[in-house]
Amino acid sequence: MEFISVQNVTFQYDEQNDPVKYKLVLNDVSFEVEKGAFVAVLGHNGSGKSTIAKHLNAMLVPVSGKVYIDGMDTSDESKAFDIRRKVGLVLQNPDNQLVASIVEEDVAFGPENIGIPSDEIRVRVDEALKAVDMYDHRLKAPYKLSGGQKQRVAIAGIIAMKPDCIVLDEPTAMLDPQGRQEVIDTVIKLNRENGITIVMITHYMEEAVLADKVFVMDNGKILTSGTPREVFSQVELLKKHRLDVPQATELCHKLRACGVEIDQLPLTEAECTAMLKEVLQR
Repeated sequence: MEFISVQNVTFQYDEQNDPVKYKLVLNDVSFEVEKGAFVAVLGHNGSGKSTIAKHLNAMLVPVSGKVYIDGMDTSDESKAFDIRRKVGLVLQNPDNQLVASIVEEDVAFGPENIGIPSDEIRVRVDEALKAVDMYDHRLKAPYKLSGGQKQRVAIAGIIAMKPDCIVLDEPTAMLDPQGRQEVIDTVIKLNRENGITIVMITHYMEEAVLADKVFVMDNGKILTSGTPREVFSQVELLKKHRLDVPQATELCHKLRACGVEIDQLPLTEAECTAMLKEVLQR
């Protein structure tokens, strides 16, 4: 079932407040996301990824084209509140999203602002913190948490709003490897166990391979899309546009170029190890 529909979207930012000069950030972008899917959006800096993210919860609206969320037009101002309840946005820097001095108060902030009754807020906060494995930290001050823990609290604040979809704009970019893993484990759990639709903007290829579908952006357009295996098999295309592939994929691509018979490029270290063992046993 289609949940997000982006149709021929073009968007531009005014440059230096001069309406004549502008930067075209999105250029005829179209894609769809099914309800319950886990989608990754890749692209180098300036490719339009974050601008797309802000279109998905009506923070921005297209100059031309349409974005529909569960059938609602994001350019219809009367639908903005409903759209933002359905689509939560998690930003890159968790420190910019935490507003309270206690973790559980921060998670309660969103539900309080939309008028949820106090008893229901208590239930939502506890459920959200348990969903991201942060319940035991509920009475701590956010500044005492690690980067990964802060990001999980930010995600809990979105979960407490009970969205159908969470859009994450490079949520692991400022985290160390442990923090990145904590956040990714949380995202996968929310998708697979809770059925929440996930759109994750990332530049980590190893995160993208976990998605159901990958969209690759370049210069404001969709360069290519498909399953992770379909996308990352296009090594030369991605390299041409200054994009990376998973390390395991690149290694076997180079071996193939040297004459080693490799039928299908791997996506993970485990796949690569198994494939190399098979090659050595021939």
